[in-house]
Amino acid sequence: MERRAYLKLIGTMGLMSPISKLLPLSCQKEQKKSDIYLFSKCLQWLDYKEMSKVAKEIGFDGLDLTVRKKGHVLPENVERDLPKAVAAMQKAGLKADMMTTTITNIQDPATERILKTASSLGIKNYRMGWLKYKDNEPISAQIEAFKPQLKELEQMNEYYKIRGDYQNHAGTSVGAAVWDIWMLIKDLNPKWIGCQFDIRHAIVEGLNSWEVGLKLLQSHIQSIDLKDFIYIQKESGWAVKNTPIGEGAIDFKKFFQLLDTLNIHKPYSLHAEYDLGGAEHGARTISIPPEKVIAALKEDLVRLKYSMSIIKE
Repeated sequence: MERRAYLKLIGTMGLMSPISKLLPLSCQKEQKKSDIYLFSKCLQWLDYKEMSKVAKEIGFDGLDLTVRKKGHVLPENVERDLPKAVAAMQKAGLKADMMTTTITNIQDPATERILKTASSLGIKNYRMGWLKYKDNEPISAQIEAFKPQLKELEQMNEYYKIRGDYQNHAGTSVGAAVWDIWMLIKDLNPKWIGCQFDIRHAIVEGLNSWEVGLKLLQSHIQSIDLKDFIYIQKESGWAVKNTPIGEGAIDFKKFFQLLDTLNIHKPYSLHAEYDLGGAEHGARTISIPPEKVIAALKEDLVRLKYSMSIIKE
């Protein structure tokens, strides 16, 4: 869709009514306990101004901005483009203090440029990149080898007053098992190196043990990813398929109740990674009408806020 036609569309859509109007009064009391950010990957088909307008009008508190290869802000252009993105978000009334990167060490020349620029703009935390295990080498030895690398990053984070959060992610990289994250960061200052706890990936890798992992990491959890999934059977075996919030395996009411019990009230980043015409993959051009993407994001947000609101009832 041409940008001009798109702007006309979002200016007239009924989908843009405030999210609170879609919830009964009894379900609004807990909404502001933690801010909900939208992971900007699903809006990479929009520029900074348009993505900010959409996120605000849907009802998000801020944007978790992609500052990485193929992201909203490219690392090589961070000094030029990150200020533009932050200004657009702030003008729209969004919080602009959260971003997603691929940073894992200080040796990469882009690391300091990104952190310095982000810090100067008031960004408080960033998601780090993932560390990879090598085949045919002892896991315990590799974990020990990663510790000095993260210690150096912790020191740079402290210098620029910005925190890096390591995300647990399903698969075979560092963090899939959750326990290895704890081994890496337990002796680091959570003010500068924390954990971004991803409930989807935690349940994929630990259907029943995810609560133990959450409790283990609770002192270092500084941000939380929200997404949903189901298990499906293919000819090749069982697989995971992402779904809209509330249509999958995750009991969000139970999850929010446990967070409340553990007094973990940190910013949430909503990830829309189910079929959205390519938007879920960060596409610059999408194959479905924009209003369908917007409607899906709004429904995700309504379901999340409903789950949060009923945890004490």
